[in-house]
Amino acid sequence: MTDYGFWSLVPPLLAIGLAIKTKQVVFSLSLGIFVGYLIIQGGNVFEGLLSTITAFVDVFQSKGNTRTIILTLIIGALIQLIKYSGGINGFIQWVQKRLSGKKNLKGKIQATSALTGFLIFVESNISILTVGTIFRPLFDKHKIPREKLAYLADSSSAPSCVLFPLNAWGAYVMGLLVAFPGVDPFTTLVYSIPFNFYAILTLIFVFWLSLSGKDFGEMKRVVKQLPDDEGNDIDPTKGKISSPLNMIIPIAVMVLSMPFFLIYGGWDPSTSGGFLDKVWFSISNGSGSEAVLNACFTGFLTAAAMYAFQKMLTIKTFIDQSFKGMNDMLIMAILMVLAFAIGNLCNELGTGIYVSRVTSSWLIPEVAPALIFIISSFIAFATGTSWGTFAIMISIGVPLSFAVDANLYLVIAAVLGGGVFGDHCSPISDTTLIASVASGCDHIDHVRTQLPYALFTGGLAVICYLITGFVI
Repeated sequence: MTDYGFWSLVPPLLAIGLAIKTKQVVFSLSLGIFVGYLIIQGGNVFEGLLSTITAFVDVFQSKGNTRTIILTLIIGALIQLIKYSGGINGFIQWVQKRLSGKKNLKGKIQATSALTGFLIFVESNISILTVGTIFRPLFDKHKIPREKLAYLADSSSAPSCVLFPLNAWGAYVMGLLVAFPGVDPFTTLVYSIPFNFYAILTLIFVFWLSLSGKDFGEMKRVVKQLPDDEGNDIDPTKGKISSPLNMIIPIAVMVLSMPFFLIYGGWDPSTSGGFLDKVWFSISNGSGSEAVLNACFTGFLTAAAMYAFQKMLTIKTFIDQSFKGMNDMLIMAILMVLAFAIGNLCNELGTGIYVSRVTSSWLIPEVAPALIFIISSFIAFATGTSWGTFAIMISIGVPLSFAVDANLYLVIAAVLGGGVFGDHCSPISDTTLIASVASGCDHIDHVRTQLPYALFTGGLAVICYLITGFVI
C-alpha cells in the first residue's frame, strides 16, 4: 500500500483543528473528508466533491459499519423502552436508596457509573450509550457536570473492552493475530493483558477520581459549575417508577448473550481438538459486530416481552417508543457515518502507513514497546479509530518484535493501549463523539476535559513501557 506522504495527515488534522476551533463537528468532519478526496483527485474540485458523496455511501459497504450504525439505533430503541417502563427511574431510586445517608454520595454515584461501564465490556459503544443515558438524570440531580459523566463513560468502556478477550474486541484482535504463523492468538492476547498499562492505569485513575473528588485541568473548572439543565428533557416517563429489574434484566441479557453469539457464529464442529479448543477457534473466527448486534436485538426483544407481560406495552406503544428512541440516536448515527468515512479516507491516503514508515527506523528492542505505544497513539488520534490502528500496527509490530527480539506480549499490549489512548484524545473518534452525545454535553468540552486525564495516564504508560522494555 502506498501513501500520500505528509499530505495524508492534512485531512484528519484539519478536521481535528477545525472541530476544536468552531465546535461544529459535523461540518469539520465533512470538510476534512472533502479536502482528503480533493488531494486524491489532484485538486479537481468537481471530482473531489463526487468522491466525497461516494465515500458516505461506501461506509455501508462494510457489514461491520452497517451493523454498528443499526446497533446504535437498536440501543436507542432499547433505552427508550426502558425509560417508558419506568425502569430507569426505578434503577435511579434503587441506587439512591442504597447510597443515601452515606458519606461522599457524589463520589459513589460517579464510581457506580464507572463500574457499570466496566461491567458492560461486550462493546464500547453499548457501554458508553448505556452509562451516558442512564446516569445523566442522576448526575444532573446531584449537580455533577455532564463532562465528568462523559469522561467516566468513555474511559471505563474501551479500557475494559480491551482487557477482556471474550468480546468483539478480543475476537477482532485474535483475527488479526491469526495471520502470523507460530503465534497463538488467544494465548498471545491473554498474556498481553498484564502489560496493557494504559487500560489498567486509566481504570484505576477513573475510580480514584470518582471516590476522591479530586479534579484538575479543564475538568476542575467545569466541576465548579452547575449543569446546563437539570435533565428533565431526557426523562419522558413523567415520574413513572417500576422495578429496577426492568432495566437490569434486558441489559444483563444483552451483555451475557454476546459471548454466546460470538461462539455460535464461529462454531465449526469439524475443528480438531477438545471443547475448549473449539471455543477458542470460534471466538477468533466469529464476527464481533454480528454477535454484538444479535445480543442487542436479544436484549431489545427481552425488554419488549417483559413489558408486554406486565401490560405496559401495546403494539402501538412498542412501535412508537421504539422509533422515538431511534430518532434520539439519529445525530449519533450521522456522526458515526462521518467518523467511518474519515477512517476509510485515512486508510486510502495511507495515513497510518506513512506515520509508521517514518518512525519505524527509531525502534530498538528496549524502547520498542514505548515507541510503538506512542506511534499507535498518534495514528489513532489522527484517524479517530483504535481498531484501524490495531490493524496497521499489529501487522507491523509482530514482525518487528521478532526482527529486533522485543517481547511480543509487551508489543501487542503497547499497540492495543496506544490505540485506545489516541482514540480517547481524538475529537474525531466515534467513541468520543458517542460519549459526548450520550452524556448530553458539548463535544469539544468533553475532549478538553478528558484530554489532561488521558495524557496523564498515557504518560505513565510510556514510563512503564520504558521500564519493562529494559527489564523483560
